Formats: sequence, C-alpha cells, structure tokens
Amino acid sequence: MPPTSVATISELHALVGTHLGYSEWFEVTQERINLFARATDDYQWIHVDPVRAASGPFGSTIAHGYLTLSLVSALLPQVLDVSGVGMVVNYGANRIRFPAPVPVGSRIRLSAQLASLEEVPGGAQSQVNVTIEVEGSSKPALAAELLFRYYEQPSGSGAPG
Repeated sequence: MPPTSVATISELHALVGTHLGYSEWFEVTQERINLFARATDDYQWIHVDPVRAASGPFGSTIAHGYLTLSLVSALLPQVLDVSGVGMVVNYGANRIRFPAPVPVGSRIRLSAQLASLEEVPGGAQSQVNVTIEVEGSSKPALAAELLFRYYEQPSGSGAPG
C-alpha cells in the first residue's frame, strides 16, 4: 500500500487526527539483533544467545526494545511521505512503551496516526502516535508518541537536479 503523501506542511495540517496507515510486514532476524547489539554494546543474553534464551522467559531471543524503536525510521516512510519539505528532524518523544517482546523471526509492522501539528520557526512540529505490531500477538511491541519537525525549503533553493 502506498504511503499517505502530502507535498507541503499546509497539506499535512489536513491529516491531523487521522490514521495514516500501515507499513509492510518486516521480519526481525537474529542477524539484525546481533548487529544492533554490536552497534550499542548491549549483549544481554536474551538478545544474542539463542541457546540460553531458548530456556529463558521468552523461549527464544528477542529484539532489543530500542531496536524496535529504531525501526520506526525504516517503517514510517512507508506510511507517511511529506515530499515538499527541505528537512525532517526527529525531535524526540513524549512517551515510549514496550508492552510486548519481539521474538526472533517475528514479523512486525508500523501503524501511525498524526495526533497534532503546530507551527515552529521555519516549519512545523508534529506528534505522530505509532505502534509496532507483532504478527499474531494481541499486544503491540511498541507504543510511542514521537515528535518530528518539518522545515520548509529555504527560499531560492530548488531541489538538487
């Protein structure tokens, strides 16, 4: 399914309060979990030791919560495309929760709603409420209120060509 697309911040205002859609399903592999462990130096056995994790509380290794959160960067563009801005900046989060684990081999997808949009100097700040669902699970792996800033193209600058 193509993303919800808008060309300007003005068009984005019309989407406040609406559900933006779902990303494609994405498989979380042990290789990705191991790479995240390497990047963050978080080698807790529940993430990187399949043998020990098999007899642990989840029955297998699980993705790091922050790996799940970081995948928002890959999945959100499948849901929302704001094409006519000069820059989008991840501004932070109001709330982040990890209600359920993501077992290795699980497929996840992102769901998003544009909760608010307010003007800031040079652009607008949005709150996007996202959930990451785990296929076959009744609880989400992630529920977060994320903040993004959209900045207009500087006047006189065109798209590089």
